[in-house]
Amino acid sequence: MLGQHFATRINSFASGAHAYWPDLGGKPTVAQMVARAATVDGLTELDLNYPDHIGAAPAEIATMVNGEGLALSGLAMRYYTNPAFKRGAFTNPDPAVRREAIELTKRGIDATREMGASMMTLWLGQDGWDYNFQCDYPALWAHEIEGIAAVAEHDPDCRISIEYKPDEPRARSILPDAATTLIAIDEVGAPNLGVTIDVAHALYAGETPAFAAAMVQRRSQLFGLHLNDGYGKRDDGMMVASVHEQATMELLREVRRGGFDGAIYFDTFPDASGLDPVSECAANIRTVRRMLAAIEAMDGDNALADAQGRHDPVAAQEVARLALARATAES
Repeated sequence: MLGQHFATRINSFASGAHAYWPDLGGKPTVAQMVARAATVDGLTELDLNYPDHIGAAPAEIATMVNGEGLALSGLAMRYYTNPAFKRGAFTNPDPAVRREAIELTKRGIDATREMGASMMTLWLGQDGWDYNFQCDYPALWAHEIEGIAAVAEHDPDCRISIEYKPDEPRARSILPDAATTLIAIDEVGAPNLGVTIDVAHALYAGETPAFAAAMVQRRSQLFGLHLNDGYGKRDDGMMVASVHEQATMELLREVRRGGFDGAIYFDTFPDASGLDPVSECAANIRTVRRMLAAIEAMDGDNALADAQGRHDPVAAQEVARLALARATAES
């Protein structure tokens, strides 16, 4: 059931480190950040980054996370270990670097399985271009497809979820939106491939998040749901529904209708604004719970369906606003 599992970005819990750990000499360890995250009321799971958070003993990290009362929902790949990855991971012009990125990802998948999890998230932010005439687009696309196919084939029982994003760190990402990502997944054709939708990414890709989710669930599989918010010009990582309240609630309703029941992951950046990450994460959970209660109430009668059947935004918006107001008052 949607709303039973909440996960978050572990690096958030380095925010205000020296106030929380007065005797801290440097950066907080993974164990310290996990222990701090475990104090969030309602948090059930964590995602960790590979290889950043894992090291040589994945099973030990899993045991440490479980010991804090949290589950591990999956790992997310990061391609920073080799400076050459700045010119691309799966799309690097050097075949040796492409192979290195693929082998690194395979090791990440192996670590995911060793830790008892079953999903690897691929954010291929290094794959793209910065200038016109910089690359041969058909060749770039072919390399991306080859890389995705290779890692998907490595362990067919591990879900591989592609998190698209319009840009950053490259000026243009090769997988910038839901439509292009679905084309790539269709070309690869692997049954263990799916999509992660990140609200801030979808917004600045010019998408309506709920429509993107509907298309993903129609043509592929929604494996990951990253909630946050922003002003639609970059990856702001703001608190859930702090800017786009109705768009967030519409997204939650759409993924619930589509049968998504995975962890709701908060990809927010409290560290960017100096917020207390524990209270920020707990507030995100309360926000989502109110919205899910409102969605359940809306789906319990025909008012919204009737309004949508007429394409009547006045009535539909009123139904959504009143449902959320009631859920808020009752929370």
